[in-house]
Amino acid sequence: MFSYRHAFHAGNHADVLKHTALLAVLRHMTQKDTALNVFDTHAGAGLYRLDGDYAQTSGEAADGYLKLLAALAPTASTEKKPQAPVPQGQVATDSAATKPAAIKSAKPAAVASALQDYLDLVASFNKAGSHKVYPGSPFIIHHLLQERDRDRLKLFEIHPTDAKTLGANIAQLNAGRSIAVLQEDGFEGLKKFLPPPSRRALVLCDPSYEIKSDYPRVVDMLTDAVKRFATGTYMVWYPIIPRPEAHDLPRKLKTLANREKLPWLNATLTVKSSKLGHDEAGEVVRPGLPASGVFVINPPHTLKAALTAALSQAAQHLAQGKHKAFEVESGN
Repeated sequence: MFSYRHAFHAGNHADVLKHTALLAVLRHMTQKDTALNVFDTHAGAGLYRLDGDYAQTSGEAADGYLKLLAALAPTASTEKKPQAPVPQGQVATDSAATKPAAIKSAKPAAVASALQDYLDLVASFNKAGSHKVYPGSPFIIHHLLQERDRDRLKLFEIHPTDAKTLGANIAQLNAGRSIAVLQEDGFEGLKKFLPPPSRRALVLCDPSYEIKSDYPRVVDMLTDAVKRFATGTYMVWYPIIPRPEAHDLPRKLKTLANREKLPWLNATLTVKSSKLGHDEAGEVVRPGLPASGVFVINPPHTLKAALTAALSQAAQHLAQGKHKAFEVESGN
């Protein structure tokens, strides 16, 4: 049950999709002054080292955030940055894997605004020219809420080690009561907080899906949530893999939204083929995660255009071979 650790996958292509979408949603929702409640049902450790022993084992950031950075080459900010939090519970290693390959001297003229926003936000957690720290969703959310003392963030994490690390990482923010870390099952824990007092909320749900029961639990959680609080914004990340449960999840979420007469958006990013390969010795090589998606109920009206532009560029620059694709669809 506790074998999954997001530290192995931080900054991969799925994070590029998820965090670009999350940031775009929050940018819109924080334009209103009314207090906002944000819930992260599977928060992980919150902050990660791309030069850490976990990330170096998988090297997935090299085909995700770092690859995108190398392609788009954002101009380094000359602003003096405040002291950034340091990821806890991870050992740094001396490796070139955190260096984007062949970064150009100037960025292209037309980087999609949502994608540039994502790159700039990750850069804000690092010293100029360094790319060692990657913020998970808790720190991305806090980054947008930190100037709004009326907002509240609740982070659920049931994995005992990650929950402890998350608590240590969050403690560096000195955020007081505005952030709560709860070591409990986010699927169940969310129920007691809906509807929130301000009647404004964003729920992010991105379980590991390492066990098949995660798929129906996502549907059950959202079915219950929209009954308790129909006007909340709900964002689900999911893997696109050759498994019936994964294939059925977005279809079931569309059915739920349509039945409740709620608007929805579904965005997917594919970077490689899902087919098995073979190495020179004839051994089977599994492709890893080829694609993923985000499904949003009650999305901001600005989200479809923002993600269409961003994912068009992300698919182009993150492609591993010919099998690159993206799709953004919506319904009312």
